[in-house]
Amino acid sequence: MAATAAGRGHAHRLAAAWPHARLVEAESVADALRAAWREYDAVVAFLATGAVVRILAPLLADKRTDPAVVVVDEAARHAVALLGGHAGGANALAAEVGALLDARPVVTTATDAVGLPGLDTLGWPVEGAVAAVSRAILDGEPVRLVADATWPLPALPAHVRVEIAPPPATIPDATPASTGGPATSTPAGGAATAGTGGSAEGWRILVTDRVVPLDGRTVVLRPPSLVAGIGSSRGVPAAEVTGLLRRALADAGLSPASLRCLASVDLKADEAGIRATADAYGVPLETWPAADLAAVDVPHPSEVVRAAVGTPSVAEAAALRRGGALLVPKTASAMATVAVARRAPRGRLALVGLGPGAADLRTPRAVAELRRAAVVVGLDQYLDQVRDLLRPGTRVLASGLGAEEARARAAVAEATAGHAVALVGSGDAGVYAMASPALEYADDRIDVVGVPGVTAGLAASALLGAPLGHDHVYLSLSDLHTPWEVIACRIAAAAEGDLVALLYNPRSRTRDWQLGAALETFAAHRPPDTPVGVVRNASRPGERVHLATLATLDPALVDMYSVVVVGSSQTRVVAGRMVTPRGYRWRS
Repeated sequence: MAATAAGRGHAHRLAAAWPHARLVEAESVADALRAAWREYDAVVAFLATGAVVRILAPLLADKRTDPAVVVVDEAARHAVALLGGHAGGANALAAEVGALLDARPVVTTATDAVGLPGLDTLGWPVEGAVAAVSRAILDGEPVRLVADATWPLPALPAHVRVEIAPPPATIPDATPASTGGPATSTPAGGAATAGTGGSAEGWRILVTDRVVPLDGRTVVLRPPSLVAGIGSSRGVPAAEVTGLLRRALADAGLSPASLRCLASVDLKADEAGIRATADAYGVPLETWPAADLAAVDVPHPSEVVRAAVGTPSVAEAAALRRGGALLVPKTASAMATVAVARRAPRGRLALVGLGPGAADLRTPRAVAELRRAAVVVGLDQYLDQVRDLLRPGTRVLASGLGAEEARARAAVAEATAGHAVALVGSGDAGVYAMASPALEYADDRIDVVGVPGVTAGLAASALLGAPLGHDHVYLSLSDLHTPWEVIACRIAAAAEGDLVALLYNPRSRTRDWQLGAALETFAAHRPPDTPVGVVRNASRPGERVHLATLATLDPALVDMYSVVVVGSSQTRVVAGRMVTPRGYRWRS
């Protein structure tokens, strides 16, 4: 919303970019702002900060439920995250507004300002003294993070001591507890995370799915560890399923905030009562074929259930289908059964392409993954480019040239141990980089995220003009991993196919003849005046662009920092730029 013509112009730009947003125009900006506060999750106001404060101050209720508010000045120079920075998403919204309007995001949240992850921004439910513990972290006071397993959390500063401790045998009586009541039962499979006693133990972050006592010095992070298997008769009421699950969790001392999903047999995928329960808890419903569930070993199989649905267990088998430990054996009501299992944490491996070198060619997603990681692995010279982006406490595993296999193994090992890991490389991680060797070693115990990057070939192409306007091929001339005979066959095929060729690793001190041989092969199939471009250090200091032809290129100008682009028979030079025509009909 906006009050002036200039503000309305900026607002229209946002509305055009965001199909999900509504542009609010009204006679009274104050009334419109109050209405937006009541009806929307977030508001971008092109108004004076003071005016927004005066209008909204009487309406403030709870930062966990109030909408996010970003205020933008008349000239769209600054996007101020005014309300709901973390909980409401205003900090992220200010960054989005800044990107669209070329405005500077103004974020005053303390953890963001010093590069620390906010405890309420990790994507997990959080309970307890978030502000007080966050302040302790900011002030450098000793803080303990206690968990019963390694979870893929972002890096935390060195003064946050991480302790992995198995859960004790019982949950101590405690009021109030993090679910709002006492936790007095002794659940199957263990109980509360270690270190959940009184405030004498100092500042703490507990990572647990257990009901634990809270005090003014404790934060509880709820990991997505629990799977509730559900079986039912057809037509089961939602209230019955919801009530049975609520009682099962409470009796076992488990927090519903740690539910990651409900699970059942695929015959129940459309069961309204089960689906409504998943919606009520805000989690997805996973369903499995009966044959898959029949293969799961369970403690309480039933031939009656097998006869009805084709598997001797629904609730227990569905809860355990992806592995884990059964915490709550199946318990039944008149029309439903519930079982609860705990899945082990899965480490996270992000394969991050940093782009060709320039910071402004590095994608926002790559930056986000670097800041999400607790461990960053990569070639030393690439890590030097991004050290300023890493959060305090990030563990950096750097190595030199030739250690690609060791880097891949190290990254996978750290992720398998449960950590959040970023394995970085230049360009795109999947193009002559680290994704392939890493995925050769990674198994299904970890989650893998690929982050695309701008390749050196694309950066070189942009500098040369438009040489990749038609079909093209990437070829590496390095015979360290591929015999030259194989490379030569591929070069010949590209030459015969009249493909534009991007040549990586074209020439080094010890490999000084392969580029000349490749150019001879291309020259046998293309005119001598075929354009050839050489780009050295694309987007980096010392960048150099050289345009030649197959007949005139001097291989001595090329080294390992270069990309060579050999044009096709159709490639030509137009106003000093390489162009490979696309062949559009309208050109003729």
